[in-house]
Amino acid sequence: MGIKPLLPGPLGFGTAPLGNMFRAIPEEEAAATVAAAWDQGIRYFDTAPFYGAGLSEIRLGEALAGRPRDAYVLSTKVGRVIHDDVEDPAARELGEKGGLFEHGRPNRMTDDYTADATLRSVEDSLKRLGTDRLDIVWVHDIAQDFHGDQWLARYETARTGAFRVLQKLRDEGVIKAWGLGVNKVEPIELTLDLDEPRPDAFLLAGRYTLLDHDRALQRLLPAAAEQGVDMVVGGPYSSGVLAGGRHFEYQEAPQAILDKVDRIKALAERHGVSIKAAALQFALAHPATAAVVPGATRPSRIAEDVAALHEQVPAAFWADLRAEGLISPFAPVPTV
Repeated sequence: MGIKPLLPGPLGFGTAPLGNMFRAIPEEEAAATVAAAWDQGIRYFDTAPFYGAGLSEIRLGEALAGRPRDAYVLSTKVGRVIHDDVEDPAARELGEKGGLFEHGRPNRMTDDYTADATLRSVEDSLKRLGTDRLDIVWVHDIAQDFHGDQWLARYETARTGAFRVLQKLRDEGVIKAWGLGVNKVEPIELTLDLDEPRPDAFLLAGRYTLLDHDRALQRLLPAAAEQGVDMVVGGPYSSGVLAGGRHFEYQEAPQAILDKVDRIKALAERHGVSIKAAALQFALAHPATAAVVPGATRPSRIAEDVAALHEQVPAAFWADLRAEGLISPFAPVPTV
């Protein structure tokens, strides 16, 4: 159990932005960003069919073509099938995330967590990525934010479908690990309570960040650590608002969040700390965290992420965050 031995380091690259999240990204910019990640030593890449209806997978595959396949770790996701016919991307029903990839490919997408759809999704991802194998496969977005009141029914379909297929693929050595890739803690808590199937790790996006970590600390992360199940932290910048953007939870950030970010930034400036260093190092400080996977669409952002990982952050900064109630008193912080 666990994926730490599989991962090449604590910093990965999340490729949701390569699917034209929020804006249309030129092909050259997407390729240059992946090349920058490679040149900076990043060797773990995470993608999904959902990101631009296959666009992220296609771009990532093209950018990694010619790289030694044994030199990097690749994860993608199942739960959505991409079809050849088209639809209006802006009109897709995406729960709380409407319009997220309106600049992506127009291919029709359907949610499907059954066994057959899982196998098809894996095969389709291999083709789009131009590779012969996947290392990690996550069951994607099986939570309230996309499925509303139907999420538990979808979860049950996945439990008897996708979960069992992925466990079988892992046991046969076709993939090395599997788990859930979600934006909510509840599906992971449910899965940790199962006797079987048993996942290796989880990708939790946006729920263990400087801005939002209380719920994950209560039960999820202690249970994961106890069971030896690793967490990969996605969205460490909370959809960008911690890194100079205006989005939180993939939407325009409310004023209360912007005010909290301003307070964190003021403390960071006082201590000479970059906000990216604070965000990445906070997420990695929990013993259950195996890696953090920020996304980027510009090559310069990659160098910032790598520098942030190694930046010296004084203990007084974390103490002040706690003293001002900006992080939980129960959250582990890095030791200098």
